[in-house]
Amino acid sequence: MEQALRSRAQERCELCGDGHALVATEVPPTPHDGEAADGWILLCATCSDQTAGTAPMDAKHWFCLQEAAWSEVAVVAVCSWRLLQRLPDEAWARDLLDQLYLSDETLAWARATEDASDAPDPGTPPTVAKTLDANGTALSDGDSVTLIKALDVKGAGFVAKRGTLVKNIRLTDNPAHVEGRVNNFTIVLKTCFLKRAG
Repeated sequence: MEQALRSRAQERCELCGDGHALVATEVPPTPHDGEAADGWILLCATCSDQTAGTAPMDAKHWFCLQEAAWSEVAVVAVCSWRLLQRLPDEAWARDLLDQLYLSDETLAWARATEDASDAPDPGTPPTVAKTLDANGTALSDGDSVTLIKALDVKGAGFVAKRGTLVKNIRLTDNPAHVEGRVNNFTIVLKTCFLKRAG
């Protein structure tokens, strides 16, 4: 498996391209179909330590995701998506997430961390309180929500009407707030005024 992985990665970190101190890292939940190497990624020591949480996230290092996120190798795209979720304060990371397209299958894998085993998961943030909508339904990154109340968006000069659909929301450190784009503005929305769409 490792030989196939190193061949696919051409002996370089599949996120940043570094060729030193490479380590094979599993990205659970490992796909059951395909090659054994499909559920593994080859990382350098820097990427490995930060994805595992044993070193602090260095946003500048992760500029490399602007290329890696578009990889045709599903496991690389999954790791990139999970890492971008951990950079909510970086405008470039938020913009990249907005532009990024993952197939339904790959996106489901990227999000499938709650059902994974207890093994450490590269790119998964620490467990926090669940973010719930006004009906108590759990919200996740990438969900679409509907406003159940008209909201005056201060500073942007418009009112977001009741019934407005907000796509591809992002969770924040506060379970009472999410981020979303309305009228081309990224704004913070209170979950008590939202209902999960679909």
